[in-house]
Amino acid sequence: MGGTSQNQAATTKDVLLDFLAGGTAISKTAVAPLERVKLLLQTQDVNQKIMQGKKYKGFGDCFIRCIREEGPISLWRGNWANVIRYFPTQALNFAFKERYQRMFANYNPKFNPYKFFAGNLFAGGMAGATGLLFVYPLDFARTRLGVDIGKSISERQFKGMNDCLIKIYKADGIQGLYRGFAISVAGIFVYRAFYFGGYDAGKIISGDIPTLLDYLFMFGDDPNPNIFYRFLFAQFITSSSEFLAYPLDTIRRRLMMQSGRGDIIYQGTIDCARKIAVNEGSTAFFKGNLSNIYRSVGSSLVLVLYDEFKRWLLLAGQASYAK
Repeated sequence: MGGTSQNQAATTKDVLLDFLAGGTAISKTAVAPLERVKLLLQTQDVNQKIMQGKKYKGFGDCFIRCIREEGPISLWRGNWANVIRYFPTQALNFAFKERYQRMFANYNPKFNPYKFFAGNLFAGGMAGATGLLFVYPLDFARTRLGVDIGKSISERQFKGMNDCLIKIYKADGIQGLYRGFAISVAGIFVYRAFYFGGYDAGKIISGDIPTLLDYLFMFGDDPNPNIFYRFLFAQFITSSSEFLAYPLDTIRRRLMMQSGRGDIIYQGTIDCARKIAVNEGSTAFFKGNLSNIYRSVGSSLVLVLYDEFKRWLLLAGQASYAK
């Protein structure tokens, strides 16, 4: 009984700490302009207002035109929905990740480094997919608000997050708010698997066996490498993860754009991928990726600061216990 109570208390404490540690959504606001440029470039070929006018030529052209045509504040359009989404998303991801790690990555990195690495990848992917189920409508709203063109509210399709969710629900029902969910799960699984799993596994394995990470990031045998090197490693992991998952992200954003409109361009995920490849070329899957690389700095900081926060809590707990 005593052991069970202690385990329950420890689990509850872990969840609370995970939720606190996941509350670093402020980084999203700092990179919101890059996020909006990314979304506009990704979806401009199916955005009715952009299709009727002049398309963006690239990152710089999109950034400048947003300021000139819609005002500088427009770069933060949809950010409120993103911040609201980010708090529960990060909290759920980190909370589920550590629980899935206990289930699938219960290997000694010294003796089973590859099983440990694979288990961490799977745990990270499962955490991302599970969390997405709860916050997908907010992710959907963030996308639609971010690509809503118009200087004044009267020129835009939606007045805000609530208006977006209500209008789409009335037009297409709950399936409209979850359009693109299947490919999103695949994409988030790939991204989170390498984002969470790659960072955690690489961080530990590189301290135990000679790997390329030792030479790239100078982790060596130090179990707590310098925060700067951990940030470089996190940036490498984040950029690689987003690059691998980016084509799937482009497909899901395109599918999201179909909700609430009469003309259907894509019949599903496969049809969407085929039409993008045939009509626009394979490079179309990576439209906006440059903006995404710049934006990934915030995600890298989240990984490193989460580690630092947990280490600080552990030290504080040990000091309190010693007293």
